[in-house]
Amino acid sequence: MKILILSRNKNLYSTRRIFDAGTKRGHQVRVVDYLRCYMNITSRKPTVYYGGESLGKADAVLPRIGAAQTFYGTAVVRQFETMGCYCLNSSEAITASRDKLKSLQILAQAGINMPVTGYASHTMDIEGVIEKVGSVPLVMKLLQGTQGQGIVLAETRKAAESVMSAFRQLEADILVQEFIKESSGTDIRALVVGNRVVAAMRRIAPDGEFRSNVHRGGKAEHVKLNPEEEKLAVVAAQVLGLRVAGVDLMRSNRGPLVLEVNSSPGLQGIEASSGVDVAGEIIRFIENDYL
Repeated sequence: MKILILSRNKNLYSTRRIFDAGTKRGHQVRVVDYLRCYMNITSRKPTVYYGGESLGKADAVLPRIGAAQTFYGTAVVRQFETMGCYCLNSSEAITASRDKLKSLQILAQAGINMPVTGYASHTMDIEGVIEKVGSVPLVMKLLQGTQGQGIVLAETRKAAESVMSAFRQLEADILVQEFIKESSGTDIRALVVGNRVVAAMRRIAPDGEFRSNVHRGGKAEHVKLNPEEEKLAVVAAQVLGLRVAGVDLMRSNRGPLVLEVNSSPGLQGIEASSGVDVAGEIIRFIENDYL
């Protein structure tokens, strides 16, 4: 198969692992910087060019689109879709997953269990949002934040009102979410490929930190999911239309809750902690799904 990996950097761990896994299985794999792609948008012969060369029709396209480049990255993926290429994650699914508010609304509509979440546009409605979400402490998230950035834990109602007011004065969009005390400082990343969870890890925050992101100094360890958690992760990915996804879960007294669904999950931490060849699982899925 001719496989294109859309990635800004061929030396990134996840990109390199997928490239090596595809090459090892005998495929013709190429890494393409999607920001260097340009397009001929026409109904007769849609084309994607890279370095002055037409990339032609690939058998499979693996998007590894960074959050900051979602708009242009998904435009490139959409162009490949127009050309009739098999794209592991569709442009529509990537776009939906990157819009935190929209993705939560889609998941809620499908009946996916999540922490109670509120959102408002006007500073006059701050008290109402906090009241509906529940008691403090509260987690406050910028819609544009990634890897644990733009997340604040408000310990008191006064602090929550102050934080939300400050962000709204800056015209920043913010979600207010209940704080799950029993899971403070830990969450679970489930790596979904197709209709199953192929690997999972527990992320543990460093002392004095409630965010468990590995990028913020958290540590990762292997964890075994129960059937309810596995089913929830798979359904959450499928509801958003993602064939491959990192689904972030939290264990609570009322069962597992979905925090977020990532369309370009990193492989380094989860491969190291679980011992699973996730890159190989992705390539094998493409082989079976494409055929």
